[in-house]
Amino acid sequence: MLGGKSTDGLYEVRVEVGSNIFRAFAFFDEGQLVVLGNAFQKKTQKTPKNELDLAKKIKKEYFDEKSQRTKK
Repeated sequence: MLGGKSTDGLYEVRVEVGSNIFRAFAFFDEGQLVVLGNAFQKKTQKTPKNELDLAKKIKKEYFDEKSQRTKK
């Protein structure tokens, strides 16, 4: 999880390949579907704000589009 807790329902998934560490943001849809958003290579201890902002935008767009599909 991001910083040991969920941030706006976003979770940070960590993947290590050799000496490289990658992170991907994910969130749940109705508690059953895990949706992966943006991913990046993490080079510092702190998660870059622009990556977190992008993850929030992706999550919002996902649910906005889902809501539009269910209205049709």
